[in-house]
Amino acid sequence: MALPFLLAKLSLLPRVFQPTYDALFSTLPFWQRWRLLLLQPINILVSILLSPSWLFNNRYSVLYIPTRSGRKRCLIYQPPGSSSRLLDERQGEGNKLKPLHINIHGGGFIGGIAEQDSRWCSYLSNRTDAVVVSLTYRIAPRHTFPAAHEDVDDLVEWVLDHAMDVFGADKNLMTLGGASAGGNLALSAAIGLYRKNKYTETRGVNVGGSGMKTERVEAKAFLGFCVPLDFRIKPEEKPKPPHFPTRDPTAFLLPLFDAYAGLSRAENLANPRLNLIVADKATLPGEVLFVVAGIDILLHEQLTFVQRVEAELEREGNTGQRIEALVVEKGFHGWLELPSYILEEERMRAFDAAVDFIRNLHGRYGWEYDDNSR
Repeated sequence: MALPFLLAKLSLLPRVFQPTYDALFSTLPFWQRWRLLLLQPINILVSILLSPSWLFNNRYSVLYIPTRSGRKRCLIYQPPGSSSRLLDERQGEGNKLKPLHINIHGGGFIGGIAEQDSRWCSYLSNRTDAVVVSLTYRIAPRHTFPAAHEDVDDLVEWVLDHAMDVFGADKNLMTLGGASAGGNLALSAAIGLYRKNKYTETRGVNVGGSGMKTERVEAKAFLGFCVPLDFRIKPEEKPKPPHFPTRDPTAFLLPLFDAYAGLSRAENLANPRLNLIVADKATLPGEVLFVVAGIDILLHEQLTFVQRVEAELEREGNTGQRIEALVVEKGFHGWLELPSYILEEERMRAFDAAVDFIRNLHGRYGWEYDDNSR
């Protein structure tokens, strides 16, 4: 048991030290390379700062999932009392398929590790009986749009294809979510599933020539924390909310934060897969919740998006979809992943609201909880 546990922890090191690797062993321009070298100590410091939530956490296992760009390291959280693998033939009340939640970590498209969401993923799995699969992806500046989006598309497809036999989960009770860049990728993946479903319905795609239509699989809900929705403008041009610091100590990283979308900005202004703010409401999951930090340059675009979709749904009298925002006034970008001595009351209030959002959705699909999951 000790060796697999140790290997699982050590397997994140390549991601932690990727800034240095990309700075020294790539053909990136100099203005990106020196910033990556300055990003490296920040990466290490953040990993150490967040280590209480993952270093001794045995709630997850590591699985490498294939994609078009190679295998990606992902974390699997099984509900308490569940085995890591649930076979088809196992029947009985205690072995029914679990809800499935796919989580994607943040990092501004230039970093981040799946472990930074360990506390949240463990909490969500404990409280909702869901299998939580936490994904990772290629990052900028070495990999730009649509690299991360393609990775997540491939990973989501693989997870859905193997939901029952590998995870013991029900792909028809799947929700998607993420923080920061991960939220953008998660909602984009949900839109991708919608488009795939519409394509197969329109073209009448059959399975193996059998005359049967391809099964429709969709995200039942989206749950996002501090999600960037608008890459049509540069990070430094985004409107700053009240109480935002007048001097940003990480301002030197802003060009890196723009590296993923910057080169593709002009030709993707109307692309909802990157600029989710222009997405058609019909492409969104039926239930959408944004947890929004009050001291964040992403505040404006998230509230603008929610208000626009809410107004459209109200005008049409559409009761089949719901979108809402929970604003945490004291919150700032990334605060949910920080140690418990920082805004813990606000964090747990946000966590519990997000859990209730998922539990209520599961309830509408007939999932029943026992008292232990509360």
